[in-house]
Amino acid sequence: MSTTALPASLAEIVDDFQALEERERLQLLLEFSRSLPELPERLSDHPELLEQVVECQSPLFLTVEVDGDVVRLYFKAPQEAPTTRGFAGVLHEGLDGLSPAEILAVPDDMPEQLGLTRAITPLRMRGMTAMLGRIKRQLAAASAG
Repeated sequence: MSTTALPASLAEIVDDFQALEERERLQLLLEFSRSLPELPERLSDHPELLEQVVECQSPLFLTVEVDGDVVRLYFKAPQEAPTTRGFAGVLHEGLDGLSPAEILAVPDDMPEQLGLTRAITPLRMRGMTAMLGRIKRQLAAASAG
């Protein structure tokens, strides 16, 4: 599966997943769950600034901030939801700091490129696809407004 349509930071993550056996991919996803940064205080004290991704099986909230041509992503997911946190961690590491145009160009099926579709339920995969969709929608709204 080609990662040429992905920004370099995200393509590298996808390549890392694709290089592993299926059960090792789950371990890598858990590593991403542990590396998800906490919300900055200005957001953790104001949950109304975050949007819930209702398609996720666990409560996941996110927001996007655009500063010039740099996108900052913020996620809130419970520690006891490692799969959801892992997906958020992948998106954070792969997309945070990129330009809106780079993120909007990411293919909607990017989560499937991680090679987790047999290891993770379709419902969880829909959750990750929904996270990416929310990020893109918030970006599109920010650039239109």
